[in-house]
Amino acid sequence: MEFFHGVNVDWMGKAKYFVALSLLLLIVGWISILHRVSKNPGAMYGIDFRGGTLVYVRFAGKAPVDQIRKGLQDAGLSNSTIQGISDTQNVGSQNDVVIGLEQSQSDESLDVGKQKILDVLHNTFGTNAAGKPDFNSVTQSALASDLTQKDPLSLGTSAGDRYAQLATQLTDARDKDHDGILTSFDELKSVTGVTPAVITTLANNYSLGTFAIRDAEIVGPKVGAQLRRQAFWATIYALCGMLVYIAFRFEWVYGAAAVIAVFHDVLITLGFFSLFHYEISLTVIAALLTLVGYSMNDTIVIFDRVRENLRLMRREPFKDIVNKSINQTLSRTILTSGLTFLTVLVLYLMGGEVLRAFSFAMVVGVVVGTYSSFGIAAPIVVLWNKYHDGKGSTVRAGSAAPKRAAAVARS
Repeated sequence: MEFFHGVNVDWMGKAKYFVALSLLLLIVGWISILHRVSKNPGAMYGIDFRGGTLVYVRFAGKAPVDQIRKGLQDAGLSNSTIQGISDTQNVGSQNDVVIGLEQSQSDESLDVGKQKILDVLHNTFGTNAAGKPDFNSVTQSALASDLTQKDPLSLGTSAGDRYAQLATQLTDARDKDHDGILTSFDELKSVTGVTPAVITTLANNYSLGTFAIRDAEIVGPKVGAQLRRQAFWATIYALCGMLVYIAFRFEWVYGAAAVIAVFHDVLITLGFFSLFHYEISLTVIAALLTLVGYSMNDTIVIFDRVRENLRLMRREPFKDIVNKSINQTLSRTILTSGLTFLTVLVLYLMGGEVLRAFSFAMVVGVVVGTYSSFGIAAPIVVLWNKYHDGKGSTVRAGSAAPKRAAAVARS
C-alpha cells in the first residue's frame, strides 16, 4: 500500500534543519535533567533504581495532601515525597496517593521506614472508634476468625468453613466493588449470605477508617545500584550488537550512523522525561530497549533501499540516491510508524498510571525514532560519503556485498 506516488522531497537538502531541531531538543532536555539532578541526585530514578519505600494509600474522599505532609514533617520525615495518582479509568484511584521515603541506610532499615509511614498515617487520621480494628485494613483470615468467634449466623459447631467463605466474600466486595474503602457497613448488604445480624456484628466490632493501604514496595539501596548498572550495560550491549550487525550487513559507517541515531533517540527521550517529570524505572528501560530496536529497524529499511538503488543508479550522486530511497519508503514509514504511534498513544491516554511512564517513552520514542532515521542517520552517511569519496562523486557501491559481486564479475 502506498499513500504517496512520485514524491520528490530533497530530504538531504533539509538536513541542517533536522540537526538544528535535534540540537535544540537535546540542549533543552539535558538542561532540564541537569537542573533536576542538581536539586536531587536521585530525582530521575524510580524506586527500582534509587532504593527506598513506596506506600500506596487510598482515601475515602479527596486525599488530604497537606495533612499528610504535615504529619510526615512532624515525624521527622521531611525528605519524603507525596504524589497523587490520576487514572481516568478507575474512579477510586482519584483519591490515591503514593508516599515515598528515600533510603540511604542499610537494607535492614527499609522495614523501619515503611512502618514510620504507616505510623504517621494512623496517628494523623486514626480510626473513628478507639480500640476497634479498621475493617478497611482487615485481612480475610482475621475477619474469618472474628466471625467464627462471634457466630452472627448462629451456626454453632456446624459452621465449618462457612465463615471463611463469608469473610472472602466481604473482603472481595470491599476491594473489588468499593475500591478498598467502605464508608458504611450498609454497603455490604448486597453480598450473598450477609444478614442484618452480620452487619450488626461488623458495626459493633470494627470501625471504618478514612484510608486503606493498597500496596507497599521496598527496594534496598544495594539492589537499586545493581539494577542501575544492569540497565546501563543492557542498553550498551544492545547498541554494540546492532552496530556489529549493520556493519556486517552494509558497511561500518552505516552501523555507526544507525547507532548514533539511536543514541540520539534515547537522549532526547530522557530529556522529555525530565521536562514532564517522569521517573526512570525498569519498565521505562524496557521501553527504551524496545525503541532501540524499533528505530534501528526503520533505519535499516532506508539503508536497504539505498543499497538496492546503488545498483540501479550507479552514475547518480549519492545524495540523490539517498533522497530517492527515503521517498520510496515514505509510504511504508507513515503506515507502520503512524499505526504504532496511534497504538501507544491510546495506551498512554487510557492505560492507567501504572503504564503511564512506559507508554510516554513509547510515544516520544516512536516519533523521534522515525524522524532520526531520515533526519540523522541518513545525513551522517551522506556527509561521510561526501568527504570520503570526494564532493559530488558518483557512488559505485554502498556495501561490501556489491563490491564483492563487482570483483567477481571483473574476474
